[in-house]
Amino acid sequence: MAGHLTFLQLFFALTWVVYVIYLPALAEQAGIPKTMVPMILLMDQVIFLACDWAAGVYADRVARKFGRIGGWMGAITLISCAAFIAMPFVASFAATPFLLLTVIWSATSSALRAPPFAIVSRHTPPAGEPWIAPAYLFGLGLASAVAPYIAIDLRAIDPRIPFVVSSAGLAIFTFVLAKAERDYVPPALSQQPDAASVPAKAVPSIALLAVVILLFAFGYQVHFAINSAPAYVRLASEARLPELMPVFWIGFNLGLVPATLLVKRFGGVPMLAAGGMLGVAALAGCSNAPGLEWLIAGQAFAGAAWSLALTAAFSAALAAGKPHREGLLTGILFSTLAGAAILRIGIVLSGKQGSVYLESVPFMAWALAAFLIAMAAFPERQRSRG
Repeated sequence: MAGHLTFLQLFFALTWVVYVIYLPALAEQAGIPKTMVPMILLMDQVIFLACDWAAGVYADRVARKFGRIGGWMGAITLISCAAFIAMPFVASFAATPFLLLTVIWSATSSALRAPPFAIVSRHTPPAGEPWIAPAYLFGLGLASAVAPYIAIDLRAIDPRIPFVVSSAGLAIFTFVLAKAERDYVPPALSQQPDAASVPAKAVPSIALLAVVILLFAFGYQVHFAINSAPAYVRLASEARLPELMPVFWIGFNLGLVPATLLVKRFGGVPMLAAGGMLGVAALAGCSNAPGLEWLIAGQAFAGAAWSLALTAAFSAALAAGKPHREGLLTGILFSTLAGAAILRIGIVLSGKQGSVYLESVPFMAWALAAFLIAMAAFPERQRSRG
């Protein structure tokens, strides 16, 4: 099922890429000033923040009652895809129906974040659990890596085409995952690892995990979305940005396998702290890079650090959610990521994105996150030894 999750999240992330690329033109076509586009994106993230948590809670309830959630997830996905496909068709009519479709799409798309995690985590043997998060993150990282390239080409294409294609792919893989859940046959008890052979993992409190992930995600948002492009432009021409910006995501994708092996060996909480410390070093390297080659290396290591932190965060969330609360915990995680995006958009709307103080924000956010989670991990490790 993990492979299904990769393609599902790849197409889901591509729908967001397509949406962001075309939103300014579609909003203008609907009679909405381009200056309001950041407010629309902010609205989307606020909806994600509320609905991701709600979708995770509801997925747990449906799973406890019916044993499966794929059918419910597929039905909501059809509504989401229909709203998404309709956007470029409705934009020429008026602003109100266009904005209504964005609200419907934002709310219903939450069925494709926490619920798929709940499905896969409930039907994956313990030995395969560390690969659930990388399966999702690889799809996300691949879509993010190709985004600068397709942004150049898509603007010359009728928006209805990519809206339909990305939605069709998303719907197909949603129903593939739902069918895999329906056809899943639990392995015989003798084939499952003995509980005594599975190493215990430190599980932090939900509140601490949410705060730490918010700090990590906010640091990532400021670093990549606000600070990276100006850093590159100081050392290279602006025309090279489409080839330089994906370096972060290349490092992210290359770091997934090592991150998975480390999390499998040492657990999510210690590796969440390790990801923060690696990120602090990488961000310091980016801020003090004497040349373009050093900046590229720093960005790649920063991407790998974010890969390790996210892999560890999802692992810790799934561990904290077992049994029967996987949807709730992953829903909280996704809501926290949306909260970080809200803070980043707020900085842009305030006009402070050019502030010199923002250069140190990612460093301080990741350092604080690493410190907090390390303090939680140390006692757990001491108790496990005792």
